[in-house]
Amino acid sequence: NAGVRVMGLLYPADEWTNATPAILEKTGRNLLHKPSHPLAILKDIIFKEFPTFAHYDALSPVVSTFQNFDSLGFAKDHPGRSKTDTYYVNEKTLLRTHTSAHQLQLLAAGAQKDAGLLGQAKNGDKAARNERFLVAADVYRRDEIDSSHYPVFHQMEGVCTFSRNEIQMMMMDRSATADNGPADQGGNAARLTDTTVIGDSNPKQTEHTADEVAFLVEHMKQSMNRMVVQILTRAMAAKNSGDKQTTSSDGNSGNDTRFPVRWIDAYFPFTSPSWEMEVLYQGEWLEICGCGVMKQEILDTAGMTDRVGWAFGFGLERLAMLLFGIPDIRLFWSTDPRFTDQFQADKINTFRSFSRHPVCTKDISFWIPNTAEFHENDVMDLVRETAGDLVEGVKLIDSFTHPKTGKESRCYRINYCSMDRNVTNEEINGIQDKVRDRMVRQLKVTLR
Repeated sequence: NAGVRVMGLLYPADEWTNATPAILEKTGRNLLHKPSHPLAILKDIIFKEFPTFAHYDALSPVVSTFQNFDSLGFAKDHPGRSKTDTYYVNEKTLLRTHTSAHQLQLLAAGAQKDAGLLGQAKNGDKAARNERFLVAADVYRRDEIDSSHYPVFHQMEGVCTFSRNEIQMMMMDRSATADNGPADQGGNAARLTDTTVIGDSNPKQTEHTADEVAFLVEHMKQSMNRMVVQILTRAMAAKNSGDKQTTSSDGNSGNDTRFPVRWIDAYFPFTSPSWEMEVLYQGEWLEICGCGVMKQEILDTAGMTDRVGWAFGFGLERLAMLLFGIPDIRLFWSTDPRFTDQFQADKINTFRSFSRHPVCTKDISFWIPNTAEFHENDVMDLVRETAGDLVEGVKLIDSFTHPKTGKESRCYRINYCSMDRNVTNEEINGIQDKVRDRMVRQLKVTLR
């Protein structure tokens, strides 16, 4: 077995290996390092919003199962560990599914003064012991295919810790507010809805006092509100740059341009209590990020036993699609100059669509064998591996179970559409034939 090569390094392969060549090719694209790419522009905006944090954007996507799951308290039977959800290099190694995989690694590097890892921060002098840091990185998940889902996307992780003594001193001065973002002019940039309470369904950890949790939660929510309002304010400014009439964030004309923000109780294995933040943008509530008070076990394991903290994480594509008005997540990977030439470093502008090419639709129907372990993500991976970015979407349109045999039939509709050229029916027929052949060979289905 030749093994699996990722970014120039060779890893042994085994029965867990399921990272496909199309996915492995993406590991070296480094979209976050292209200054005029929309994702890099957004990354730099967020980095600037948190100037006292160490900034990381070049950590390897290959991590251990311990880093990705065990260090964060994921249960052994958590579905995220499944081969149907995660791209494995081998049984003990995978392509990270979230930036949280680096939490313990970076906290421990700070506690142990690991110069090699600390030196990878773009501004290491700002947080020399990684007591506060941001991680921007590509992450990999087996997922559905549509205009807002892609098996490779990008996340931003934030960690902010305080010594218990710091918190006591800061609580004595009630004027202390989040110091990691820009000043909130007027304090009214967000219209907040927050009816969440810390209780049995979203509990504080026994290692933390009520005062410590109250301080961390207030600091976290202020910081998140400011960051998101700054980003969406710039998005609205770009959108309305050519309009005479300003439109409010909920899609109604008027003078109130504050962004409605609401907080919702959530659950994550590595924070407690936990929340999700949603923003009303152009008439739709959008989940922006998940966050919460860090599990103390993570900090203790890292050697930061005297510190407590909060953490957040969110997908960059979701915000970038809002910020730049980009309608299809595949465009982030486009090398078409009609896309790439529209953007400049440190500048927000609304994407101008170029020619919309016609969609070619093909259906595939099949019986699932009773003995086979079948998962929809296997279909998605197979279609994407065969058709690449010519596939715009794959959707289940029909399913039924035969009353006599008990076999299940499914029909998927595949929409083929190139982002930069017209495709011929003959070309798509050839691709569809390959999809059908691979479905039989690899998934052991019976075509109808």
